Amino acid sequence: MTLVLDIGNTNITLGVYEGKKLLLVSRMASDRTKMADEYAIELHEILKLYGISPRQIEGSAISSVVPSVGGALTQAVRRLTGVEPLCVGPKTKTGILIDAKYLEIVGADLVVGCVAAADMFPGPCIVLDMGTATTLVVLDEDRRLLGGAIAPGVGISLDALTSRTALLSSVSLEAPKHVIGGSTAECIRSGLISGTACMIDGMCGRMERELGKKCSVVATGGLSQEIIHQCERDIVSCDTLLLEGLRLIYEMNQ
Repeated sequence: MTLVLDIGNTNITLGVYEGKKLLLVSRMASDRTKMADEYAIELHEILKLYGISPRQIEGSAISSVVPSVGGALTQAVRRLTGVEPLCVGPKTKTGILIDAKYLEIVGADLVVGCVAAADMFPGPCIVLDMGTATTLVVLDEDRRLLGGAIAPGVGISLDALTSRTALLSSVSLEAPKHVIGGSTAECIRSGLISGTACMIDGMCGRMERELGKKCSVVATGGLSQEIIHQCERDIVSCDTLLLEGLRLIYEMNQ
């Protein structure tokens, strides 16, 4: 079995594969104050919950955008399972072509998403990840990462809006029934959810015009389901995109 972990700024998503079959998906909070042993205990309890022994883990791959958490989890996996995790970095074999000047600055999560997307689509594609930030990455038909765009995530936007205004309170982030909101809460949902959907439609269209080609679009991330249903263009949803990318990278590097 292979243990894969994607470490984001807010959450850690983990999965266990047996070959290509995904046996479990779970999440933990990204906590910069936790020590390796604390993460090891938490990992052990999650595996135990699903009836998996740490001794069954034969390999592991980790991607991280939080170095301190990545280091702690690498130690945790090593201590818990006895295997040395593959940590995705600039020198990792991924099959994605990245200009040398970008190697050190392209986040591991973006590369991992591109690996999975390239396996899903034969032509150029745009990879959307809607987490703490909303990122759009363009991959051409030769598996070359061309660049992309980064915007504040919906959660961050809501926090900024409610913390800097006296009369606007926080709301649940769910799709509005109407674009024209009939209450303060509906107006906020419309601006955040429908507004982000319009931004995605517009950005994808502009990226296609710059590229001169139509692109497939795949989306992942916590709020992607709510948002892509508001989009006018066809977007494939894949909640396990980064886990699939980590599995593929692990297999490439064996």
